[in-house]
Amino acid sequence: MKLIEILKVALAAIWAHKLRSALTLLGMIVGVTAFVTVVSLIQGFNVYIDEKIANIGAKSFSIQRFIPFEDFKDTDTIAAAQRRNKELTLDDYEYLKERATLIAKLGAKARGTPSQIKRNDQVLDDVFVTGATANTVDIENRNVENGRFFGDTEAEGAARVAYVGADIATKLFPAGNPIGGEIDIRGLPYRVVGVEAVKGTVFGVPQDSFVVIPLKTYQLDFGPLIRQRSLYFLATSKTDQGFSDAVEEARFLLRARGKLGPNEKDNFGIVTPDAITGLRDRIFGTFFIVAMVVPSIALVVGAIVIMNIMLVSVTERTKEIGLRKSLGARRVDILKQFLTEAVTLATIGGMIGVFLAWIVGKIMTVIFMQTYLSVFAIAGAIGVSALAGVISGLFPAWKAAGLDPIEALRADT
Repeated sequence: MKLIEILKVALAAIWAHKLRSALTLLGMIVGVTAFVTVVSLIQGFNVYIDEKIANIGAKSFSIQRFIPFEDFKDTDTIAAAQRRNKELTLDDYEYLKERATLIAKLGAKARGTPSQIKRNDQVLDDVFVTGATANTVDIENRNVENGRFFGDTEAEGAARVAYVGADIATKLFPAGNPIGGEIDIRGLPYRVVGVEAVKGTVFGVPQDSFVVIPLKTYQLDFGPLIRQRSLYFLATSKTDQGFSDAVEEARFLLRARGKLGPNEKDNFGIVTPDAITGLRDRIFGTFFIVAMVVPSIALVVGAIVIMNIMLVSVTERTKEIGLRKSLGARRVDILKQFLTEAVTLATIGGMIGVFLAWIVGKIMTVIFMQTYLSVFAIAGAIGVSALAGVISGLFPAWKAAGLDPIEALRADT
């Protein structure tokens, strides 16, 4: 029999028992949907982290008081880090800026403070307001959609100007251009000079509700740059090849400023792109494996259901098999027929599962975080479904092919 004829017979058999086929597909659909959804979430998370690193730049690094997670393993490491590491100051910033030769740009930022933002009758609570030097717009590669970031003159003069996220602009200026408009932050007037492009949400947390003001203005209006308003630095190396040297130069200068001995640990933290990806892999590596294994169990269950139904089908169609054999069908033809039927069932289930996973991914992108469904993941899911069909259909097909035609014709219907 030709492959197209075998496929037609398989589809006819599936269509003849629509309800049973639908219920059989259900296990495979659920398994593939769960598996592909998890894969798209993992890929979306990895793409998000990689894009963040790419946006900041492969030759960028940050200098902070603590190293995330490493200084917060347990209460002992937290206490030790708090005793050892001092808060960064603007004097440290000027010290690095004057002496560093391998750093192209050095910027400073302060941690955000939840604040109330007002314009006329519109009030927004708990909006994070941060302070930054003017050059951070280039270091962070911010995507300015409307207007501009504040300049050096405004930053040095502690001007009350604000660069806002897309949500702030939309909610406070629903019918007009926000550029040049005035907003109140903690009761003080600020002029909007720029709006950032929409970034969406990550883990359900909006990324477009923020305000950035000049660092000196932030210090004057919000208070000293300590504790929850602590200072940290952003830096870029002059070349990609000199990135490691720039990091080591910054480390050397800060150690020299802190008068640390050769055997003393750094009293500051330097975070590089490699450290971020390494941290991601350490924290989420095991989680990702478990997250993919669990929906794989559903795939196995779906394959078992297909095998069970195919065995039932062989029993029901014993006379049909005997008739085909008596008319000249070879053992391999019967094997191909039932194997193709199992593979077709599984593949249809896989395709429906991928489609449902795509819909689930779109919903999760809106309410949770960006998902990413690659062509490789789609092809892999359908391929795994077909392979499950082969495995689950092999024994029933072999059993059908091995039936004796005379005994099969004598079988009760």
